[in-house]
Amino acid sequence: MDPIAMLESPLARKLLLATVGLVLVFVLRRLIRSALIRGLQDKTTRYRTRKVVAFASYLAALVVLTTVFNEELGGFTVAFGVAGAGIAFALQEVIASAAGWIAITFAGFYKVGDRVLLGGIKGDVIDIGVLRTTVFELGEWVDGDLYNGRVVRIANSFVFKEPVYNYSGDFPFLWDELTVPVRHGSDRALARAILLEVAHEQVGEYVQEIEAQWKQMTKDYVIEHAQLTPMVSMKFDENWMTFRLRYVVAYDRRRTTKDAMFEAIAVRIERSEGRVGIASAAQEITLMQPSRVDVSLRQTG
Repeated sequence: MDPIAMLESPLARKLLLATVGLVLVFVLRRLIRSALIRGLQDKTTRYRTRKVVAFASYLAALVVLTTVFNEELGGFTVAFGVAGAGIAFALQEVIASAAGWIAITFAGFYKVGDRVLLGGIKGDVIDIGVLRTTVFELGEWVDGDLYNGRVVRIANSFVFKEPVYNYSGDFPFLWDELTVPVRHGSDRALARAILLEVAHEQVGEYVQEIEAQWKQMTKDYVIEHAQLTPMVSMKFDENWMTFRLRYVVAYDRRRTTKDAMFEAIAVRIERSEGRVGIASAAQEITLMQPSRVDVSLRQTG
């Protein structure tokens, strides 16, 4: 068939025009993305730029198709209206996930890099798609806030069904605490001073940042004042005295900070020359002396 004769057909011309338009759109997408990303060092900015360019290219492709085939699409309006109800019912989960993506994007539930708990899955957000959020999981069989290696994809519709826990959103710090059992008879004042000194050494470097973030929280939300500096409380029972150290720490430094604190506390207690002792569960067995009656009975027997 003669190619020139084929181009005389309106449909063929539109197909050719649509093909050329789509090729131009995706070539421009690659060029723009390469030019923008090449100069970006921050991985978060680079990720967001790549996502924006991809979304813009898909939108441009849709505009090209609707512009070229506007007459043909007009003839299917009635058919689309009739099938719309059935399509909406069949794809309700997909539609809910797409709506969840809009909510995540514009309502600020979380962003890439945040540490979240979604649908019972705790981890760091590494990608937010139109239908699913990809999370690099923490915990499970691994103790503490450490990666376990699993990549989990969660439908965005979860934001409408379950609570969304964000560990690093508006306030990227967490209150944490550790407990130290101390023997009765120890120097309580020294034990308290050791814990406070260690806490200030480990988390004191970003106290100003914590206070600045908290001040912004009080502007955005109705929230009561909270103590941001380390504090120590004590309780005791018949076994030992329990000292509880409470402090604010960066959400991604809980485990390393607690490890450093325990190590520093152990060193200082060892240097206290017995003034502070670590308590442990133990049993004391008392040997009773035989009474005079028992002794006399043995002698007569």
